[in-house]
Amino acid sequence: MKRRVVITGLGTVNPLANNTKDTWEKLIRGESGIKELTRFNPDEFRAGPDFPRFAGEVRNFNLEDWGFEPKLVKKLDPFCQYALAAAKEAILDSGLSLENEDPYSIGVILGCGLGGAETWEEQSKIILDPEKGATRISAFFLPKLLANFASGYISIVFKTKGPNFTINSACASSSHAIGETFDKIVSERIDIGIAGGADACLTSLAFSGFNNIRALSRRNSDPTKASRPFDKDRDGFAMAEGAGILVLEEMEHALKRGAKIYAEIKGYGATSDASHITNPSVEGPKKCMIQALSQGRVCLSDVLYINAHGTSTPVGDINETKAIKEVFGDFSKKLQVSSTKSMTGHLLGATGAVEAIFTILAIRERIIPPTINLESPDLECDLDYVPNSARDAFIEVALSNSFGFGGTNASLVFKKFY
Repeated sequence: MKRRVVITGLGTVNPLANNTKDTWEKLIRGESGIKELTRFNPDEFRAGPDFPRFAGEVRNFNLEDWGFEPKLVKKLDPFCQYALAAAKEAILDSGLSLENEDPYSIGVILGCGLGGAETWEEQSKIILDPEKGATRISAFFLPKLLANFASGYISIVFKTKGPNFTINSACASSSHAIGETFDKIVSERIDIGIAGGADACLTSLAFSGFNNIRALSRRNSDPTKASRPFDKDRDGFAMAEGAGILVLEEMEHALKRGAKIYAEIKGYGATSDASHITNPSVEGPKKCMIQALSQGRVCLSDVLYINAHGTSTPVGDINETKAIKEVFGDFSKKLQVSSTKSMTGHLLGATGAVEAIFTILAIRERIIPPTINLESPDLECDLDYVPNSARDAFIEVALSNSFGFGGTNASLVFKKFY
């Protein structure tokens, strides 16, 4: 019999809050985490008046509050710090005593987009400084920079000895990480997986890169209105940062120890557009959703909710809408679709895991988070996007989509656990 996989722990650090409970409460109230940018001053590098001056920053965060030693904290880029905090929350939430488990049965698989972007920018300034230069580059430069060090530190801190690696697939990274962890549990490689992702890319260099390909919103007049998926006046996404970590567990293992079970993961799809680096296709996301639904043996009519990738970009939102309609046909009229990026912004490599958490909580709590700022619907985006207010709903099956630059796609299917 095929092994079943359940979710037993959740943890997140994001622009709304630094834990899952407070994040969910703000999400359901329709609060925005997008505020004025404080990490750097765009005027210092001639950014121009239309440069975005807002972001989804993690605020009031101190890893020492999670019981980590200051000596360790100094060695870590912010993306690693967020990952460790979210992982600790998820493990505590799961009720697992990892010291009583076979360490080789526990895997850590994370997703990350850019890794230590803040470290890279900081050290680049040092090497270019004529009074400092190469000899002043920190010995911690590479350990803080490399994308796999978040999973590495989680493995070291929590003494896990199973698979430990990081997936880099742009904005689909952490959804791929969850899907690959699911597959490893099903195939009996591991019994427990710590999966998700982290990113912290709110630097002048990363901002400029995204801005110059016109991916970012420039709505400086009101940052809380900047992220507006499916609205006809959308003009790009709001950059954000954070982490989302889930504990996945083989069902019998979880039941034997009396674990609290949030939901079951039923299917995982992964495809490539094979067409364009930044301009998405309809076929890739369509096939991705079909794969996930097919693996989960889920009927289209059983899916009530989709947490959309929904970035608030002009092309992306239309593309995803078309893909959903092609997959679900007449059933698409009954779907409820929302983009929680309207509140969190786009957490890049962490976004899939954070949105998987929201999808799971929507099933468990029987309430769908809204798409805020949807004030003037786009005629080409004609699904039910749960505009502006959360909605009570009994959800049997839900889908979470993540699509990334490079034409990479991931879809996850979650189901209410019985």
